Amino acid sequence: MIHPHTELQFISDEMGYGVVATKLIPKGTITWVQDKLDIVLSSAQIDAMSDFYKNILDFYTFRNNKGDYVLCWDHAKYVNHSFRSNCLTTPYDFEIAIRDIYPGEQLTDDYGYLNISRPFRGIREGTRRRIVYPDDLLKYHKKWDKSIAEAFVHITDVEQPLEEILAPDILEKIKNISQGEETLDSILSCYFQEGEDN
Repeated sequence: MIHPHTELQFISDEMGYGVVATKLIPKGTITWVQDKLDIVLSSAQIDAMSDFYKNILDFYTFRNNKGDYVLCWDHAKYVNHSFRSNCLTTPYDFEIAIRDIYPGEQLTDDYGYLNISRPFRGIREGTRRRIVYPDDLLKYHKKWDKSIAEAFVHITDVEQPLEEILAPDILEKIKNISQGEETLDSILSCYFQEGEDN
C-alpha cells in the first residue's frame, strides 16, 4: 500500500503517470508496505499465462528476493524510476523516504534494486548512471544501505500512517533497530539472482 498522502498524476508523454505527494512526506517516513492485497506470482504462474498478461506483468511488477513477481493493487505500481530516487526499499517489505518529499513532487524508486530482468535506459538526470542493470543491487548496495540507515534514524520520530499494516515482527524489528538492539539488514538481502527461480 502506498502512502495515503499521494495521488496518481500524469507526468509527461515520456514517463506517463507517476505517484505524487499531496503533503510533505518527511525523511524516515514509510512510503510503501507490501500488504495482503498485493498479488505475488511465481515464475511458473506467469509462464502459464498468455502474452497479453505477461506484457502487463512485465510492466507493472517487480521481483522480490525469491524471484516472485509482486503486483501492487493500488497506484504504487506507477512509482517511476529515478537515478536520484527519494525512496528506497528495505529488507522488511517496505520502502522509506530517504529525504523530505514535498507536495507536488514524485515519489521515485531506483529500479536497480527491483530485480529487473533486462537493462533499460533511464531518463537523463545529470547522473553518471544512464542505464539500469539487473545486477545494480550488487554494485550500489553499500551506498543505498548508507541512505537507508540515515533515514532509519528518523523512523520513530515522524508520523507513520502505514504503521497499522506492518506485521508485528517488523514493528518489533523497527523498534529494536531504532534502540540499537538490532542491526539494520543490508538492502543486498533483497537481491534475486536470475536463474534461481523456485
